Amino acid sequence: MRSQCIATQPHSALQKDLPAMATTFPTQRTLLFAAILAATAFGGIRTQTASADWGSLVHQMHVGYHRNVAWPDPFNEVDALQVVMPFEAMKRNGWRMHNTIGHELFRGGDGALLAAGQNRVRWIATQAPETRREIYVLRGASQAETQSRLKSVRDAVDNYVLDGQPQPQVLVTTIEPATSPGVMATKINRERLEQMAAPKLPTTSAAGQAGITQ
Repeated sequence: MRSQCIATQPHSALQKDLPAMATTFPTQRTLLFAAILAATAFGGIRTQTASADWGSLVHQMHVGYHRNVAWPDPFNEVDALQVVMPFEAMKRNGWRMHNTIGHELFRGGDGALLAAGQNRVRWIATQAPETRREIYVLRGASQAETQSRLKSVRDAVDNYVLDGQPQPQVLVTTIEPATSPGVMATKINRERLEQMAAPKLPTTSAAGQAGITQ
């Protein structure tokens, strides 16, 4: 009996260890499989990143090559635009000054347009280039006077602009145009006419022959 008990003890101990071993092997296989999947995924990410970096490098080299071949384009266009911009600003300011209806073109008190003001508005509304048909009204001494001036100019524009044509914008400005007295302008024009050379025919023709005056 005692020998049988001794003989059966190792067998029962082995049976107790079998469940632990059975649960250990599947856990190790699961961990190994998860590690393989993680390594594969990480390797794929690194491969995609390297591929994206290489494609970006090739694209930058391609763009740089064509920029060098096309030089100085398009940089010369930007330089030309920067050169032209000051002249465009001067032209815009010149037209703004020319199209300004100043104090001397309105009647004092009620802001009605004088005859000279009517002529100026008519020329701007009908003869000026379409892109320059903007009328600037010089601000009056009060808000009421400014509104009266605006109404007078808009009424004049309605009389001069034909149906279907775009009406010029009427804006308020505080920049007073540079003017000179009429007496000075008349004197300058008269002196210019007096000093103008008398017209005459040329003494020789284009072929070198004697002209009619000889």
